[in-house]
Amino acid sequence: MSLKDQITEDMKNAMRAKEVARLGAIRLLLAAIKQREVDERIVIDDAGVVAIVEKMIKQRKDSISQFEKAGRDDLVAIEAGEMAILQAYLPVQLSDAEVEAAVAVAVSSTGAIGPQDMGKVIGALKAQLAGKADMGKVSALVKAALAK
Repeated sequence: MSLKDQITEDMKNAMRAKEVARLGAIRLLLAAIKQREVDERIVIDDAGVVAIVEKMIKQRKDSISQFEKAGRDDLVAIEAGEMAILQAYLPVQLSDAEVEAAVAVAVSSTGAIGPQDMGKVIGALKAQLAGKADMGKVSALVKAALAK
């Protein structure tokens, strides 16, 4: 079963169980998937769905930081709940040690010697770690590895 089909099944189950918050978050996700399919005239595979989920989670994190600054704890709770629902559709996240090992391998395999080679290393890691690690953390680890 594809990830998109799983999301559709989860929406049906949320409708049956009358889980309003879960249903709303899943409908937002399905709307984003459908929008991308219509805009680009493609059928999205699991990797595309994961990319959309990551983008939506990043949006929720940004919203949470803005709402916290404004003192809107009610909206923070709503966004955090949606983020938790969306994170269920991401693959299992790698541990910090696994990410550090992948960064070390990528740095050595690309022959990177300094900060100017950061793009090569990130490019090599992006396909390998997409959806499995926070690319912001990966970027920071690569920067630290190349600064040595």
